[in-house]
Amino acid sequence: MQESFKEHRSGLLQDKNAAGGPGAGEDEEELPTYKDAFPPLPEKAATPEGTQEPVNAWTKIRPLKSSVITQVFHVPLEERKYKDITQFGEGDQAKVCVDIMQKTGAHLELSLAKDQGLSIMVSGKLEAVMKARKEIVSRLQTQASATVAIPKEHHRFVIGKNGEKLQELELKTATKIQIPRPDDPSNQIKISGTKEGLEKAKHEILLISAEQDKRAVERVNIDKVYHPFITGAYNKLVGEMMQETGARINVPPPSVNKTEIVITGEKEQVALAVAMIKKIHEEKKKSTTTIAVEVKKSQHKYVIGPKGNTLQEILDRTGVSVEIPPSDNSSETVILRGEPDRLGQALTEVYAKANSYTVSSVSAPSWLHRFIIGKKGQNLAKITQQMPKVHIEFTEGEDRITLEGPTKDVQMAQGQIEVIVTDLVSRMDYTEITVDPKFHRHLIGKAGVNINRIKELHKVTVRIPPDNEKSNLIRIEGDPQGVQEAKRELLELASRMENERTKDLIIEQRFHRAIIGQKGEKIKEVRDKFPEVIINFPDPAQKSDIVQLRGPRTEVEKCSKFMQKMVAEMVENSYSVSVPIFKQFHRNIIGKGGSNIKKIREETNTKIDLPAENSNSEMIIITGKKANCEAARSRILDIQKQLANITELDVSIPSKLHNSLIGSKGRLVRSVMEECGGVHIHFPTEGSGIDKVTIRGPVEDVEKAKQQLLALAEEKQTKSFTAELHAKPEYHKFLIGKGGGNIRKVRDSTGARIIFPTAEDKDQELITVVGTEEAVRTAQRELEELIKSLDNIVEDTMNIDPKHHRYFVARRGQVLRDLADEYGGVMVSFPRTGSQSEKVTLKGAKECVEAAKKRMQEITEDLDAQVTMECVIFQKFHRSIMGPKGSRIQQITRDHNVQIKFPEREDPQAPPAEAPVQENGEANGEVKEPVDPNAPKKCDVIVISGRKERCEAAMEALKALVPVTIEVEVPFELHRYIIGQKGSGIRKMMDEFEVNIQVPAPELQSNKIAITGLATHLDRAKEGLLERVKELLAEQENRALKSFKLTITVDPKYHPKIIGRKGAIITNIRTEHDVNIQFPEKNDENQDQITITGYEQNAIAARDAIQAIVDELEEMISEDITLDSRVHARIIGARGKGIRKIMDEFKVDLRFPQSGAADPNQVTVIGRPEHVDEAIDHLLNLEEEYMVDVAENEAKQAYMRPPSGSAAAMDDHRGPSKGFVVREAPWTTGNEKAPDMSSSEDFPSFGAPVQAKASPWGPKRF
Repeated sequence: MQESFKEHRSGLLQDKNAAGGPGAGEDEEELPTYKDAFPPLPEKAATPEGTQEPVNAWTKIRPLKSSVITQVFHVPLEERKYKDITQFGEGDQAKVCVDIMQKTGAHLELSLAKDQGLSIMVSGKLEAVMKARKEIVSRLQTQASATVAIPKEHHRFVIGKNGEKLQELELKTATKIQIPRPDDPSNQIKISGTKEGLEKAKHEILLISAEQDKRAVERVNIDKVYHPFITGAYNKLVGEMMQETGARINVPPPSVNKTEIVITGEKEQVALAVAMIKKIHEEKKKSTTTIAVEVKKSQHKYVIGPKGNTLQEILDRTGVSVEIPPSDNSSETVILRGEPDRLGQALTEVYAKANSYTVSSVSAPSWLHRFIIGKKGQNLAKITQQMPKVHIEFTEGEDRITLEGPTKDVQMAQGQIEVIVTDLVSRMDYTEITVDPKFHRHLIGKAGVNINRIKELHKVTVRIPPDNEKSNLIRIEGDPQGVQEAKRELLELASRMENERTKDLIIEQRFHRAIIGQKGEKIKEVRDKFPEVIINFPDPAQKSDIVQLRGPRTEVEKCSKFMQKMVAEMVENSYSVSVPIFKQFHRNIIGKGGSNIKKIREETNTKIDLPAENSNSEMIIITGKKANCEAARSRILDIQKQLANITELDVSIPSKLHNSLIGSKGRLVRSVMEECGGVHIHFPTEGSGIDKVTIRGPVEDVEKAKQQLLALAEEKQTKSFTAELHAKPEYHKFLIGKGGGNIRKVRDSTGARIIFPTAEDKDQELITVVGTEEAVRTAQRELEELIKSLDNIVEDTMNIDPKHHRYFVARRGQVLRDLADEYGGVMVSFPRTGSQSEKVTLKGAKECVEAAKKRMQEITEDLDAQVTMECVIFQKFHRSIMGPKGSRIQQITRDHNVQIKFPEREDPQAPPAEAPVQENGEANGEVKEPVDPNAPKKCDVIVISGRKERCEAAMEALKALVPVTIEVEVPFELHRYIIGQKGSGIRKMMDEFEVNIQVPAPELQSNKIAITGLATHLDRAKEGLLERVKELLAEQENRALKSFKLTITVDPKYHPKIIGRKGAIITNIRTEHDVNIQFPEKNDENQDQITITGYEQNAIAARDAIQAIVDELEEMISEDITLDSRVHARIIGARGKGIRKIMDEFKVDLRFPQSGAADPNQVTVIGRPEHVDEAIDHLLNLEEEYMVDVAENEAKQAYMRPPSGSAAAMDDHRGPSKGFVVREAPWTTGNEKAPDMSSSEDFPSFGAPVQAKASPWGPKRF
């Protein structure tokens, strides 16, 4: 039945007598019923008792169990660990629960019963729930403990294999079970946990012990020689006994020298098994005899067989046990034990097995062994595959091969190996050459390139000993001629290396990294260029300049010249020049976002480094080629000249005087620079012989510095003298005087120059006097007297009104600190606050005290004469007046010695202060104070404090800083170009001219642009803006000229040819004529119009170029030829390579038919008539050539195709399939209609959309 059903389903049943002829009934009976094919689902989950559930296919399906379980555990009040909790869900208990959930992955829910007992519901996977339960018991429940005593030998059964039983018990009972160690004599097992858990665990342990009490263990001593008779061949007999008795019998294996057989199990079973074993032993003792025979020791292993199988085989066939002496025993005696009539047969088998294998050897030189084995053992595998039982052994250093296995197979294998050896000896040779080990790695080459080339070229193998062997022998093996050629080549290489040269190049270490390049890229290029030269750089830590080159003499020389050239270029590119630029102009040189400096770097191809913002240095360092550095230097100096009234002057001073003018560590020239307003004085490089000294700075200061330099030079030429004296650093400022006044007096009266130490000098007390001897001596005397008087400490007092004391001590005594710095560290003490005393004490050098006293009197006079003035400037200008970080206001404060206070900023959101105040809810409340509408706002008033004349000067200076606005006429259409992309253009102009430029809103259509800034900057800004307008007008005019447009009519079929592959042709025309060429879009009406835009003459030239292409295309012809479609793929080639080659060679275009074309063999050739004819001839020749291959392939396929006649015949015989048919279907018994199997609605395809059936209730909603 089952078989016929399967046949029916697969459509193999024949359609016999469909109309009800003979046999139709039989066939119908063979059809499966509807219920067999589609078993119904069970109606009920569980049947009532006494009723039998109908058996069908669904009942066989195993029910699926839920992987998540829920268990509830109760902890009584008396066993709760945490009882005194103020609020449920808080404290340690809650923390413990959270920890258990994290540890186990189970979900816990706690609730309190009326009796204050704790209920815990645990949900999760079974394993997680059991773990959580154990944790709950140990951490939330109070623990009790108990002990249970069971026999020591039963403990291992409680533990189980790998402790699994013990873990299971602990999880099951939620207890901790401690079993004494094996060396502990105690038999007490300790259990700790809840009372309920203790009882459960006790019960389980006692159950295990009781079960073991029923079992028995018996040990029987049987002579080892009789063990094979008890086990039987392949352990059959002992297996049968175990099955029959139910006891477990453990017989020690032959390799273990024990006589004891252990039987375990139920007592009755053990007794039965012991009786059976003893019976076999007694029987065999009586009935068996032994014979001893001599068998060669080497043959014992053949008698034993793999894993003792041969011994078992003899025991199975003859019932005789064969006893072989151990392998470490030299005895060759083999004992056969068994019944007398079977011993003869067993002996025959022992000798047959012993002689079935033989050992033989073949003489073969050891160097040939690997050729005999072959690459990856290929040659040997051929022999071993034919004779798998033969073992072939090669011993290193021995000139023989050992074979072991069945005699016949060994003889065959020996013959084959001897043939291989003879053949190899006749056609192979070897030789050994001596080469110094230091050259071995050079012979091998990088990644073995040299040695691999020799091996492949001469078909030889070359063995070069590893470095650790320190051997100089190289062995060459292979074809005799190849061996000799390889030997000659290797010896040539070695001799060449012996003649190689090592050269040391001196390259400054600073260039090493540049030569090597990032990740070694540059040195790799050098090594690739000179592969035979080894280049070694010194370790950076060695600070060495020596780079070593090693290789053939000529190559080393070439590499040396190449590297020297590289270094020369680097030296040229590393020329460095320092440009002193006044610190305040550095930001202008950098530009907004670094735009200026970036532009100079790119255009001059130099590296420009500026000092850090917080550094005192003014030097900008330019690095690169000399000419480029000079260009960058002049551009930077130009920026400085434009920004300020900076001039540059050259003074001719003999070069021999330069060092003496510069002075020790540049002290002398630095003193001149500082004295002349910080001008820059640049001396030429030492040893250059140039007399020109450059002075750069403001015009007046440059002239002053020039005079001083020339005077110094004259002094040096006549007679220069130097003297040194020491003074405490705190006296230096006093000696110099305010603005250098004191020191200038000394110089003017004596003619000597006095140089004070800078912050960098080590000796801060050293003062140097330079000039003629007489001038130096006079100046030195004056200074020494002054210093001596400064060392004379005196104390003096003066009276200052207490109202002024606060000024001196305010800001943590800043004024007093300044006085101490300026007047040789004089100490000033004011009386305590609130004492109303006028007495102020001064202590220090007499001269300093006098000067400080005088200065304090001046300050007091200023304070008495101090006035406060108000300067009204609109608040919107305040930020501009202050300048960056308040620099401008600080300058005015210093210059005029006044205090300036700016008002608080007015909040634009706050209501105006002058708004009338309403009182008592009256609409027209009285205004308490009349407000003057013309009075200035508080936020506009700047307060200036100081002497009246100074305040007035400061007010004028402030007003000069108020920005002024002018308007410039600029055509409206140019505004957007002036603003630039994202405002970049206007920002650049504002930064450059330090003004604010306001462009009117587009909707105003205004031609006016407002410029706001300082009056001094406005003219330059206006000029710059008008210059930009000129540029834009010129660009506009150029754009108008460039927007000339013309069209050319070209048949759309020629468009792809004009465009070219990947746009190559059209791009070339666009670039060559500097025009834009637009082809029509797909939906354009005029598909034949090509538009050209550009300068008029360029557009015409581009049109002529396109017309020339069109004229050439119109001369072309199109011809159709018939090429067999089976060769199309071959002609086209991989990725169209073949067809491209034909098209390029014959200058034609080929079009092959699309898949599904009416004529799949039609190929179109387009081109000039002569080219088309040549291409057609070539294609027809190719077709003829390829068709031969096609015919051959089809012939092969015919032979390879399986015979289809029988299958076709069966199909014809079977007739059309009826599909899947069943009996007793619902549609055959009732009024239901059978499903239409061809209907896509009843049987939809996977993934196909199905039209929903119309329903009287409307469409379904899901």
